[in-house]
Amino acid sequence: MNDRVSISIEDGVADVRMVRVDKMNALDNAMFEALVGAGERLKTEKGVRAVVLSGEGRAFCAGLDMGNFGRMAEGPRGQSTVATSDDGLGARTHGDANRAQYACWVWRELPVPVIAAVHGVAFGGGFQVALGADMRYVTPDARMAVMEIKWGLIPDMAGTQLMRHLAREDIVRELTYTGRIFSGEEAFQYGFATRVCADPRAEALATAREIAGKSPDAVRAAKKILSTAVMCTAREGLTMESVEQGHLIGGPNQIEAVMSNLQKRSAVYADPA
Repeated sequence: MNDRVSISIEDGVADVRMVRVDKMNALDNAMFEALVGAGERLKTEKGVRAVVLSGEGRAFCAGLDMGNFGRMAEGPRGQSTVATSDDGLGARTHGDANRAQYACWVWRELPVPVIAAVHGVAFGGGFQVALGADMRYVTPDARMAVMEIKWGLIPDMAGTQLMRHLAREDIVRELTYTGRIFSGEEAFQYGFATRVCADPRAEALATAREIAGKSPDAVRAAKKILSTAVMCTAREGLTMESVEQGHLIGGPNQIEAVMSNLQKRSAVYADPA
């Protein structure tokens, strides 16, 4: 993992960085493995309360490595150069997803919030990796694109499932059909970006530290509910609110939240078991 993705953890914040600088963090097989491995590790990493995902060098992620496109054109039909199974793209190797999809979807499965800090470019698969985060902080001049159409393809790294909850349907369709490059400012207008800022990573780390200072039980419950809300009925969602709140009320971290506020002091929370 270390030559593709680095992880450092401090004060409850995991700083995850794609470090394939010479290739603008393009997605090759090793990068897919590293992203999946990083996400799976952080699912169970003790003490992690928030995650920041970013890219070193000139870009967040330039998308699929160019060498993969060449092999795709030469290989048998229906076989992906980034799949992990001989059964092709249809094989569900990671729950509901194949490996390429899971490099994006794993960030949704983390129990803690994930913030993507985007600069330079986030094209194709790189854009979809960013979409997997809970939030996206971007530079005004960042360049993004649903670029798969350029190569005669469709977004297939969970992009269709993630975009539809963020932007209007017609916007999603236009960008998917044309592959048009759009800026960080436009991404904010469309709903893909949470915040536009000069230094996304610094601001993302600041927000992550703020989240890390809140009750980890409540933050995890909130992510669980919000992630489910886009896929469930009103009755299911309302019931889930009640169940999760019932688990929180009277717990040690909830009591600490109340007492620290009443006593006007910093809270000291216990990490979830």
